[in-house]
Amino acid sequence: MCSTEQDLTEAREVVKRLRPIDDTLFRKMFNENIELTQFVLRIFLDKPDLIVENVNTQFDLKKLMGARSLVLDAYATDSEGKKYNIEAEKTEDRADPHRARYHLSALDTEHSKACKEPKELPTTYIIFITESDIYEANKPIYHVDRMVREIGEEFKDGEHIIYINASYKDDTTILGNLLHDFMCSKPEDMVVPEIAKCANEWKNTKKGVDSMCAEVEKYTNEKATAKT
Repeated sequence: MCSTEQDLTEAREVVKRLRPIDDTLFRKMFNENIELTQFVLRIFLDKPDLIVENVNTQFDLKKLMGARSLVLDAYATDSEGKKYNIEAEKTEDRADPHRARYHLSALDTEHSKACKEPKELPTTYIIFITESDIYEANKPIYHVDRMVREIGEEFKDGEHIIYINASYKDDTTILGNLLHDFMCSKPEDMVVPEIAKCANEWKNTKKGVDSMCAEVEKYTNEKATAKT
């Protein structure tokens, strides 16, 4: 917890400004929240029958093959065994194509432990929710899939990369409203009940605010330590 009253006051002010796209709040909202994760994935993927079986935030892929450890914002599995890594990325460099490549390779390495053959690797989705429109085409979603260039057919390797443009504006669709709420700091201004209710629990209840303040302090201390 915060060591002084001033620290607590400052942490509460930070919590007030946090939005679902900010990773501190994002991880709190989605950790072990199967219902919310399922709701969001159904909208992002346009799959109303998708069933999420589990989800964890800050899922740590331990150091693999000499590479650094990778901590995932949210990691979910559906009823068909498909894997979903959802990342809240506020800065454009955090959504660099090479970062998506790194996430996919790390997940493949992790999944290979349970596979006898490469073809047993699960279908994997890397989903980056970005604060800006990184492709500047005014689209809400950008799908990245490999293609066989000469014949124009999909290269069915089971890997998918999706960029969600949280800056997209459209209040006539559920996706547009969901993106609005990801960028909103006040639960009372959110329009999707599922997002507003969860955000309110972390931002406007004593238990939620206390937990969020502890996370803010932890994050601040980690940044300070990294600079020393």
